[in-house]
Amino acid sequence: MHLTPKLLLKAKLRLLQMHYESGVGHIGGNLSCFDILMALYHNVLGPLDRFVLSKGHSAGALFVTLWSLGLLSDDDLKTFHKDGTRLSGHPPVHGIPEIAFATGSLGHGLSLSAGLALAKKLKGEKGRIFCLTSDGEWNEGSNWEALIFSRHHRLNLTLIVDLNGLQGFGRTCDIADLEPLADKFRAFRVPTLEVDGHNVEAVTAALRQDGDGPMVVVAKTKKGQGVSFMEGLFKWHYLPLSQETYQQAVEQLTSLCVMHSAGLS
Repeated sequence: MHLTPKLLLKAKLRLLQMHYESGVGHIGGNLSCFDILMALYHNVLGPLDRFVLSKGHSAGALFVTLWSLGLLSDDDLKTFHKDGTRLSGHPPVHGIPEIAFATGSLGHGLSLSAGLALAKKLKGEKGRIFCLTSDGEWNEGSNWEALIFSRHHRLNLTLIVDLNGLQGFGRTCDIADLEPLADKFRAFRVPTLEVDGHNVEAVTAALRQDGDGPMVVVAKTKKGQGVSFMEGLFKWHYLPLSQETYQQAVEQLTSLCVMHSAGLS
């Protein structure tokens, strides 16, 4: 199912609804990576490919992406973050076939992805592994070890970085400045592309590229993208939606989509 603007808006509104009804935060980081996930699942992933969400606190975006493909139901989304649910605040250990690992202890997802890619190589299996990390995760040495390992073994792996500039304690440049991050990947001799993470066509084109070994797509994004009172603000790493902010966010996303469809922006 190729991703259309109408489907993308429908899914974003469903993401807002799910987070509002559950009273759960992390909506800012979910919105920063949502265009990436939708482009990946609708336009890129093949039946032999696998995906690992390393930034597990954006599980809501992954659940709604799976919902947009008919792999989860509305009834499933209504249980998000509730007792006994399959849809926990981070990707679950079991219960959803499309989710390979429980993640969210940040810095581990790329190592798990490298293991999947190595297994495919050893077994002579086709298919590519995709992994989405946050930019803040790159403060952790385990990611750099996994990058070195993937490069050395020429693993069929695409690493995507959600570069929104914010993490749990503030701006990434204030916590541990790694900019320009893309150049550091290139220093490890890993082919690296930089794209607008909210441009579905650009993201799709970048993720469709393949080569002899791993590659990196650095996606420049905004926390809370599409909602003016959230964009680029640290507090929306944590805040849940109130009834008022939920309605404002719905109105803004809907209006933005109408403007783009009319070619006015």
